[in-house]
Amino acid sequence: MKFAVIGGTGLIGSQVVKDLNAAGHQAVPHSKSTGVDVITGQGLDEAMAGADVVINLTNSPTFDDASPAFFQTSMDNLLAAAEKGGVGHVVILSIVGTDQVPELDYYRAKALQEHIVANGPVPFSIVRATQFMEFMDAVMSWTADGDTVRLPATPIQPIASKDVAGAVAEVAAGAPLNGIRNIAGPEIFTLDELGRFTLSRKGDSRTVVTDPTAGMFAVVNGDVLTDKNAHLAPTRYTDWLS
Repeated sequence: MKFAVIGGTGLIGSQVVKDLNAAGHQAVPHSKSTGVDVITGQGLDEAMAGADVVINLTNSPTFDDASPAFFQTSMDNLLAAAEKGGVGHVVILSIVGTDQVPELDYYRAKALQEHIVANGPVPFSIVRATQFMEFMDAVMSWTADGDTVRLPATPIQPIASKDVAGAVAEVAAGAPLNGIRNIAGPEIFTLDELGRFTLSRKGDSRTVVTDPTAGMFAVVNGDVLTDKNAHLAPTRYTDWLS
């Protein structure tokens, strides 16, 4: 099968391309650097040529109120090109609980992206993942101040990016779900607990203070960013840190 991987040079996309090619498929990475722009539409028709499946892993450059417009425009352009090119399956990567946190602009934007693909002209699959292990340092940096990192006690279920890529590749190589598959890491932590563990394992002397108002995850209610019934990935956080 031939796959057009839009956003195929990023953290997830590059691994998806590698996984699919290792399985004997033909996966071609596309991005701005290869002349494909999902906002202007440049290069999309050419990227779709001969593709059986398109995997859209592009992301909004910001997490603010500009992100819905990015996903609206990019998905409209991508679906139009996919239909024109006779693509039989469109796959997107989303977030577990994205429709449960309307307070966050970015989560509303991802929910909009899901709505667009689900109501579009091409059979589809949505893979929803929990928070990436690779993002923990960035999450802590948002609320770091000197020797203190402030984090809320929000439950999360971190997943390794390589496991996300493997799941996306698996879904893309199968029949369209015309629905959603949730994937998650094997363990649930609170965000402040995970912060303390991460700093300890790295020999970082900073202190994590539990602060229910700190950072973007402070607005999350309950355990909507976790899913015990999801397809569980194998990589544990301790092993990933090692």
